Amino acid sequence: MPKPITRLRKLAKQSDAGLLRATLAFYGPDNTRASKAVLGIFLHEDGEAIIHRYFSDDADARYTTEIQESVLARLREDDVRSLIMMEEIFGCPHEESIDYPEGESCPQCPFWKGRDRFAAGDRV
Repeated sequence: MPKPITRLRKLAKQSDAGLLRATLAFYGPDNTRASKAVLGIFLHEDGEAIIHRYFSDDADARYTTEIQESVLARLREDDVRSLIMMEEIFGCPHEESIDYPEGESCPQCPFWKGRDRFAAGDRV
């Protein structure tokens, strides 16, 4: 049986198979190690995503088998047909307006200060 990351990559490479859709993004204090994975599952075209968060204190969340297996189980449980996954680290793992004030940079992750996480060239 293929490794969990291989199965996730394969699902992400498939063309859009319609609903149910999911997104999987990784976050970390810098661009070298993801400490958080966030899975969003969209049950309806215009609906809000159901969010699942996974954390890893010591290993890279992108390559932690336990997290990958948990994500795959959730995708199977909800019968997700399409996955958008970005293996690059998308930004800081802390949440604006929850962990730090809205509109400010995260004080715990100075690496991300002033970086546009939506601009691939700015992710380094």
